[in-house]
Amino acid sequence: MNTIKGPAIFLAQFVGAEAPFDTLDNICHWAASHAYKGIQIPTWESSLIDLDLAATSKTYCDELKGKVAKYGLEISELSTHLQGQLVAVNPAYDVMFDGFAPQAFRNNPTARTLWAKEQVLKAIKASKNLGLDCHATFSGALIWHTMYPWPQRPDGLVEAGFKELAKRWLPLLNKCEELGVDLCYEIHPGEDLHDGVTFERFLEATNNHNRVKILYDPSHFILQQLDYLAYLDIYHEHIKMFHVKDAEFRPNGRSGVYGGYQNWIDRPGRFRSLGDGQIDFKSIFSKLAQYDFDGWAVLEWECCIKDSEQGAIEGAKFIQDHIIEVTKRAFDDFASGGSNEALNKQIIGLV
Repeated sequence: MNTIKGPAIFLAQFVGAEAPFDTLDNICHWAASHAYKGIQIPTWESSLIDLDLAATSKTYCDELKGKVAKYGLEISELSTHLQGQLVAVNPAYDVMFDGFAPQAFRNNPTARTLWAKEQVLKAIKASKNLGLDCHATFSGALIWHTMYPWPQRPDGLVEAGFKELAKRWLPLLNKCEELGVDLCYEIHPGEDLHDGVTFERFLEATNNHNRVKILYDPSHFILQQLDYLAYLDIYHEHIKMFHVKDAEFRPNGRSGVYGGYQNWIDRPGRFRSLGDGQIDFKSIFSKLAQYDFDGWAVLEWECCIKDSEQGAIEGAKFIQDHIIEVTKRAFDDFASGGSNEALNKQIIGLV
């Protein structure tokens, strides 16, 4: 068995214009000072990574790793969550998702989609150049607006949606196969891949592609009232990445899973800093150790109440305290009487 690596931190919610979040050096120093061992880099943040250069230059990637290593850190993974979202956008969401793309590609869904695919491709190549075998992304969504079956969905709509989604991703997945990089889709509301059934639909639509994997984040499951522990039992072979994020679900007489269009702080389901929510991380870390998960435990901070820096400080210790150093021997080895073929036959009653 492998011991989970960590703690690492996803930098997307922290990077900004002011120190210590304005440069890679500054944010690495900050992360290391809070006892993090890894950083997950959002590739849309040019202050942290030159994606064009990372995709084409092994020398640049070696220098990038060296810069991070000066602070006692590793790059755990790269992320294209925003670009992956734009690989598949239903026209109903064009205006809202245009903000994820550069100005030149807005109001032009075709050009925006091509740009997004190129971005993910560059990130896959960059992951290879950095020596990483997993990459984080979103699937995007073509039929999310039909999530609730009213009006009634026409027969074949879901199958057509996943067929088109697979068509858009297969060239990228094939490049992943060529380079030895798993594409880990974060299972997330707002994506066509948002639970177990939809993951299975996509996997089937891609002909069970070897590089279709899962980024597991239990916070998105508790908000859907999905059994996040059973999910590990069912899909552990596909889970290659792990976002450690807490959440709580507090249904009431006025709103439930759908949230009533309320702000995060008022929704029954809301994200919380680690340790402030309802998720049973002790059981999650135990199951991941049991199933020999050998990736990183990566903090993703999202909380509508607690300050991000406090969440980051507390989160590093929380993750470290939950990582299980897996045993190298059986606990009852002291009582072993040894074994050989003759003894086994005697115990069975064959001699």
